[in-house]
Amino acid sequence: MLTYTLKRIALMVPTFFAISMLVFVLLNFGAGNPGANQLSGEGSQDAQKGDNRESYRIFKEQFNLDKPILFNTRYSLSNDDVETTLAQILNLDKSVSLADQIAARDRVENWGRYAVPSLIHCLLNHERVEMRAKASQRLTVNAKERIITKFTDDVEAERLENKAIAKRNREINPWRFSVNQTGDKTEAKVVEFWRQWWSTNSAAWSYSFQDKASIFFTDTRFAKYWSNLLRLDFGKSHIDKKPVLETVLSKLKYSITLAVSSVFLIYLISLPLGIWSAVRQNTVADKVVTFILFMLYSLPSFFVAVILLNALTVGDWAIFPNLGFQSSDAHEMTALGVIKDVLWHVTLPIVCMSYGGLAALSRYARTGLLDVIRADYIRTARAKGLPEGIVIVKHAARNGMIPILTLMATLLPALIGGSVIIEVIFQIPGMGSYIFTSVTQYDYNVVMAVLLISSLLTLIGMLLADLSYALVDPRITFD
Repeated sequence: MLTYTLKRIALMVPTFFAISMLVFVLLNFGAGNPGANQLSGEGSQDAQKGDNRESYRIFKEQFNLDKPILFNTRYSLSNDDVETTLAQILNLDKSVSLADQIAARDRVENWGRYAVPSLIHCLLNHERVEMRAKASQRLTVNAKERIITKFTDDVEAERLENKAIAKRNREINPWRFSVNQTGDKTEAKVVEFWRQWWSTNSAAWSYSFQDKASIFFTDTRFAKYWSNLLRLDFGKSHIDKKPVLETVLSKLKYSITLAVSSVFLIYLISLPLGIWSAVRQNTVADKVVTFILFMLYSLPSFFVAVILLNALTVGDWAIFPNLGFQSSDAHEMTALGVIKDVLWHVTLPIVCMSYGGLAALSRYARTGLLDVIRADYIRTARAKGLPEGIVIVKHAARNGMIPILTLMATLLPALIGGSVIIEVIFQIPGMGSYIFTSVTQYDYNVVMAVLLISSLLTLIGMLLADLSYALVDPRITFD
């Protein structure tokens, strides 16, 4: 079994990588624009200028949103590509829509330093002064170097390197001009500055085959994200700028309390109920229980949550606390008082998360047991004179649990994901409400972290379910 377990764990690594790639691609190709709220009134021309635009550019660099998603071919940008994009931004012939102008501005901004050779070419050779002016303006942005974060132990060396980068960026910042501009930064002086700058720095854009291969695979959003994952760094939230993992861990206690309690309650009730129902197959009691369970299974959890919230937390029947995970004065209670307070707050959420799984799992237990109690070895056990309780519990129930164990693989992740609406309704600050807020605000790092945690739990659950087969059925072996 040890060899089998190690092989399964090794297989989980590429499986997890494939899942992360699929989720990452789907999120990044989906609708929405993270950080767009930094452009107040996005879509207007004013919103695309000044400090807001610069803040948004820095935001995209910080979270690698200016990089291609999976593969980077920007080293092959042509002069025509860049000049066409600049022409769309300028819209000299008034034929480009505002949406296309904004898209062109985002495109040249995202190209970053890869567009520098073509911008230099445009500045030095284009016949239209408007294009030359726009190229100079873009160079003061696109030619800037990124602040380096190497995650080394030599913090002082990294600080000095970043200081030097910041100095070089400041030096190029003023060297731009506008049409008909006079003064110190005339076109001739700007062109001469960039001509000398390019003669000194052009070697940085001479890509070898190895450079292109490295850029193609590693200078992407996904590569950057996975390099962070290897350090257990899920990035920072786009909204509050706090580390995602730190926030997720702080909220896990709420979701795990609900999920583990719900799983325990589901199995505690559904297994005995399923066995009891199978033994009394087709009796009036069995039919009544089956009808009730199907009714429960058909009721949406959010519907039941709202009904219970209105019926048992307000008015004359206010038995339970209204909202939240614990009372506001919980810090003044004793340890036992805090436990009681939390249990009283989570009773209704746990009920709402449990009844659907309880109904389904008890039916699976009943069906699995019905298949077993018709087997020959069960009849043999009865023929030996064993008590019916021993026959059912020791011989039948154990072998009828395999379908139930299979469900364990997805039950816990499903409860964490399924608690989203329950946590929102009852205002419990767990992972469910956290991911709900993150989805509505396009906080991709948070969504990725929660989805990857759920995926990992599913893979672990599948492994535990497979290993548990051998525990309940001696005929199964992994040797």
